[in-house]
Amino acid sequence: MLKVLKFGGTSVGDLEKIQNVANIIKKEKDKNYDLVVVVSAMSGVTNKLSSYAKHFSKDSSSKEVDMLLSAGERISSSLLALALNEQGYASISMSGREAGILTDCHYTRAKIQSIDTKNISKALKSGQIIIVAGFQGYTKEGRVSTLGRGGSDLSAVALAGALNASICEIYTDVDGIYTSDPRIEPRARKLEKISYEEMLELSSLGAKVLQTRSVEMAKKFDVNIISRSSFAPEIEGTLITKEGNIMEKALVSGIALDKNQVRIGLYGVSDKPGIAALIFSDLAKSQVNVDMIVQTVAVNGKTSLDFTVPIEDLEKTQNIMLRFKKDIQKVDYNEKICKLSVVGLGMKTNSGVASKAFETLAKENINIRIISTSEIKISMIIEEKYAELGVRALHEAYHLDKTCKSF
Repeated sequence: MLKVLKFGGTSVGDLEKIQNVANIIKKEKDKNYDLVVVVSAMSGVTNKLSSYAKHFSKDSSSKEVDMLLSAGERISSSLLALALNEQGYASISMSGREAGILTDCHYTRAKIQSIDTKNISKALKSGQIIIVAGFQGYTKEGRVSTLGRGGSDLSAVALAGALNASICEIYTDVDGIYTSDPRIEPRARKLEKISYEEMLELSSLGAKVLQTRSVEMAKKFDVNIISRSSFAPEIEGTLITKEGNIMEKALVSGIALDKNQVRIGLYGVSDKPGIAALIFSDLAKSQVNVDMIVQTVAVNGKTSLDFTVPIEDLEKTQNIMLRFKKDIQKVDYNEKICKLSVVGLGMKTNSGVASKAFETLAKENINIRIISTSEIKISMIIEEKYAELGVRALHEAYHLDKTCKSF
């Protein structure tokens, strides 16, 4: 039986932690599992390499940046293979290219196109443990490419799908998925199971346990994921699985907080057909991920647009807005905001979840600037200074410290 194990940067943060990871792998191998292991760079390494690149160039999406950033995962994968081989566990490290991960040419944010598993399958047949450098692949031109922040999660899930693995275990410094960030809300409760849909919403809304694209990939290929801790591997983690595997659907599963947002306010926008299409098309071409969008009714031929983007896309957004000087009277950038979200499958069939959120924030005198909803989530833009208060208030309002399904 094949397992894919993935270890994040904090799990391989130094030589002692790499040895701890080797011990976990050895125990799994002793249970007669075939193993493919995916590793991130040692904690802090990718940021350091990125800062080196910025010292010489402002072009953060070049081929050379990907060549540089991919080095971190190759270091940790080879060190882990060395540790295992020295202890009698035959292992081989592989780069993304050697693992057969072919991507498109969107450097620093590449998307996986296909995986050729022949090298991995051959090594597995010989009884070896394969240690894959996560976060990376190669383009049809033969260049190294990287998959974006958190891309090692994506590497692991994609390999699990391509290899038909029985499970993909994601090891981090937390022992599962919680109803909220335990550092903000100490009463947050660990979930036994959560659906792909809920996890996808939580990941995209600020929960940093799993990369959003990796959850999308898991849902697409029906890969069961277990999120668990490399520092307490004996503790059961959280299963991320399809909705049909969850018998009792919680009304609300979690509260997510994202402080990595900027609100862009466009005022006095020319109210003419196609202007919004032009603005958001230009943003899309620059790979700016626009989230919440609100447009007001036009008055005297002018309208207003509000939307949010990740803070790392602020500079690109500002440059794009300069192209529309003739059509926009004023542009306002507000970095002192955050996105607070309520997520749960039970919203599909129960009323009152949204009103409860609005009432709860009103009682705390927290003003909501933008609201966005879907079948299983409600997102609200509020002032950043109220972020933690908002999380705790909503967590209490929905009784998420208990296992009850209603409020």
